[in-house]
Amino acid sequence: MFNRRLITILSIVFVQLAGAALILPILPLYAERQFKLTPTGVSLLVSSYFIAQFFAGPLLGQLSDRYGRVPLLIISQLGSAVSFFIMAAAGNAWLLFVARIIDGITGGNVIIAQAYVTDITPRERRTEAFGYIFAVFGMGFIIGPALGGLLSAWFGTRVPFIVAGVAALITSAACLLLEETVPTRKAAPLSQDVSPQAPLLVPAASLETIRLSPLQVLRNYPLLLIMGIAFICQFGLGMMQATFPLFAAAVLFPKASVNTTNLGIGLILACVGVGQLGTQTWLIRPLNKRFGDAPLVILGSLLRVAAMTIIAMVTSPWLSGFGSLFFAMGIGLTMPPLQTLATHTVDESLRGGVLGVFQSAVSLAIIFSTAVAGIIFTLGFTLPFWTGAILSLVAILPAVRVMRRSKQDALVPRPTPSAAD
Repeated sequence: MFNRRLITILSIVFVQLAGAALILPILPLYAERQFKLTPTGVSLLVSSYFIAQFFAGPLLGQLSDRYGRVPLLIISQLGSAVSFFIMAAAGNAWLLFVARIIDGITGGNVIIAQAYVTDITPRERRTEAFGYIFAVFGMGFIIGPALGGLLSAWFGTRVPFIVAGVAALITSAACLLLEETVPTRKAAPLSQDVSPQAPLLVPAASLETIRLSPLQVLRNYPLLLIMGIAFICQFGLGMMQATFPLFAAAVLFPKASVNTTNLGIGLILACVGVGQLGTQTWLIRPLNKRFGDAPLVILGSLLRVAAMTIIAMVTSPWLSGFGSLFFAMGIGLTMPPLQTLATHTVDESLRGGVLGVFQSAVSLAIIFSTAVAGIIFTLGFTLPFWTGAILSLVAILPAVRVMRRSKQDALVPRPTPSAAD
């Protein structure tokens, strides 16, 4: 499974994510304390990144299908670096919004990295490959938030932004070590629509090249179902992203100093990384072989329900750490199978594009959730987490539909994938 190209791209993703995760424990509190933003303003700041990414994600994915993964990956990394440096030097709140929007517009690094991994991975091992990306997420989220909390406590709240920018510059240079996997070519021609009755798993040889126009996405029922599950699940994640530092400062560390609060939040969020790493390293491969993609989505949703219920009910930082751990396990068991199922609903030549569309559905969920999270938080510190738990429970219903449909499709003979797959 592992080869030089896979190790290189995973290393790049790790450095980028660790750098980006540096700012997670401090950005909401930085905006609140330094620029006097209200909880609603903080949630809108978080949301601005995802609004920009929602519009740019599909374009970046499809541009990488046409012009190659490496050039677009470099551009996205440089955009992240610029964003972090602006936040470090910001003198007012609107510059924070500008920086987050720039990062969102160019923030296709993970999408393109996923497309690159898909290019070099056989179809039957893509869930495992996506699992490695989420394992790298875990490693980055172990080191990033903890280091961000430490740097903030020791050197001030602006230093983590500078370190994150340097990390993004390093990864943009490291991208030059990658071999291009997509030859430059003209845009894919318009071809047949995808029938609403299309099977969940579409063999590459069975369709002509599909251009991912909005109409064709809407006609692709299996893809819509998968994106709907991702939307529901990620809504809860957005709630947590926008409000957890504020929740922790108010509930878990109500009498602690600023430095202690920053450090404590960083360590709790590091538990997310531990859960991600453990899930992708030890759990997802045997569970995927035993049960398949769709059942893992159901199991992951159940874990997220349990995790957000724990966070909403406890006031102990230690118990909240366990909730974060289970939450990460739920994410790790849900998202890689959903991404794999999404890539099976279109022709192989549009893998980058469909991952971009999938990411846009995720971004749309987080846009709405982060935008309203501040309002919900002002009504009750625990309400965002109860909302996330309920929505994760609701997501099980369409996941059962996906599981039944995938079992039916598995009974249909499929052409043997070529060696190129």
